[in-house]
Amino acid sequence: MTFKRFTSDDTALLLIDHQIGTMSWVNSIPLEYMKRNAIMLAKTAKILNIPTVLTSSMEEYAQGPLMDELKEILPAEFEARIQRLGIVNAMDDENFATAVKATQRKRIIIAGVTNDVCTVYPALTLLDQGYEVQVVADAGGSPSKMADDIALQRMLKAGVTLTSTNQLIAELTGSWSTPEGMRIVQEVVMPALQG
Repeated sequence: MTFKRFTSDDTALLLIDHQIGTMSWVNSIPLEYMKRNAIMLAKTAKILNIPTVLTSSMEEYAQGPLMDELKEILPAEFEARIQRLGIVNAMDDENFATAVKATQRKRIIIAGVTNDVCTVYPALTLLDQGYEVQVVADAGGSPSKMADDIALQRMLKAGVTLTSTNQLIAELTGSWSTPEGMRIVQEVVMPALQG
């Protein structure tokens, strides 16, 4: 298989269910680390003008609202977020599927909470529909390490590329010496390393 780097010109980002309640159920990764990584992805997408789709499930229940930082970083995307009514596989939600198609990108990055429920099914569905999919494993998590490992193995076996936040940001950026690259270093990478 040949390597073709995901770029800001051919990629869309899906942030699935980074909700206050849902994130509190994750035990496979420290909450603050997972949250920091999701914020880094959102900031990178903003700087590189990568189409981003946000979704949540049952915000008025235990899952709670999306984290406030997403509203600050991506206000338009936050307002346009797809609020699902309990549909497990976001791609089974007509509005979400339409929003993904509207990006007109065939290469998709997914980060979701939880990996073992909210990430795995859209990733597998998108693969089945002919998309190339990368899942950012450390910008999501699961209630247990075993559940997370099984979900990641299932996606990997199906053909999803697993990646980490730093690895993906470097891939998308391509060069730190561009104006966007320098902004990502200053506004995304360095604050995360110092935080």
